[in-house]
Amino acid sequence: MQTWEMLKEECLACRECGLAEGRTHVVFGDGDEHAEVMFIGEGPGADEDAQGLPFVGRSGQLLNDLLAMIGLGREKVYIANIVKCRPPQNRDPLGNEQDICIKWLRRQTALLKPKIIVCLGRIAAMRIIRPDFKISQEHGQWFERSGYYMMAAFHPAAVLRDPRRRPDAFEDFESLRKKILEVCERTALE
Repeated sequence: MQTWEMLKEECLACRECGLAEGRTHVVFGDGDEHAEVMFIGEGPGADEDAQGLPFVGRSGQLLNDLLAMIGLGREKVYIANIVKCRPPQNRDPLGNEQDICIKWLRRQTALLKPKIIVCLGRIAAMRIIRPDFKISQEHGQWFERSGYYMMAAFHPAAVLRDPRRRPDAFEDFESLRKKILEVCERTALE
């Protein structure tokens, strides 16, 4: 039976795509390995690559603030990305890079068994929820598939670039708070 340690060790050694060439660190994931809520972004940026942790830069600070707003500490969730290595110049991960790397995320999800998955941004939503997902029209809407409740929210970096999206981000996280209260048994909100 696979453990978190075994999976992480295997993932850290991965060199299956070109993204491995430019990385400083593999950004495996971070958080409570028994969390009922999982966040999935598209891929690490410069700060994440430097530290080996997801969402630690400005986007991560905004994510922390949004979590705090609904009484959910970062230590109570699990955060991962579609790809585990930083794409050059923070470009979107290519389809073949996602195809190669998605196995790590699937295995993380299988170990975690979350009740709720929140896709952060268009790329994650298109990969996890539906290929033709339209983030500007469908953010905050709930979908149920394979026993998971799924929602997409604007990526924190998109909110930082366009502050007019802040009210939408707040509404999406309020919807998340309500869904946690509805379906989660162990996730205590402060």
